[in-house]
Amino acid sequence: MSSYKAVPRACTWEDIYDHHKRTPDVNDYMRLRRTVGLTPFSRTAADIGLEGTVFAVVVVINGQVVGMGRLIGDGGCFFQVTDIAVQPDHQGRGLGKAIMTAIMEYVNTTLPETAYVSLIADVPANTLNEQFGLKETAPRSVGMSYIVG
Repeated sequence: MSSYKAVPRACTWEDIYDHHKRTPDVNDYMRLRRTVGLTPFSRTAADIGLEGTVFAVVVVINGQVVGMGRLIGDGGCFFQVTDIAVQPDHQGRGLGKAIMTAIMEYVNTTLPETAYVSLIADVPANTLNEQFGLKETAPRSVGMSYIVG
């Protein structure tokens, strides 16, 4: 009789969560932005903005969207990674990295060769983004913003 005992393999995020290549609906979008502390938008602005999605991914568990990320842009020259958000009670499980992996896979397999992809990273998320080849542009250029209203 063998004394071998099977050791269960470690669960990955894919064992627990589903991810879908689709734009979040406006309710999930607004809820996740609010939950993670991103700048809130009016429903009108969110409805219009979501129409400009080039590529998006959502992470789902038990039918609820708990993570998202989008790529927006003009379709040829300029693109921006935006709205990377994971619900706080699901953070620390590799979901942000999985979202970025899906977005960067799309970027590297679909966008034109000379496309410029940018993002504005909150610290410490900039370290995650560096893993995907994104680099800080300062001091050559600096991100700037303006909020209407």
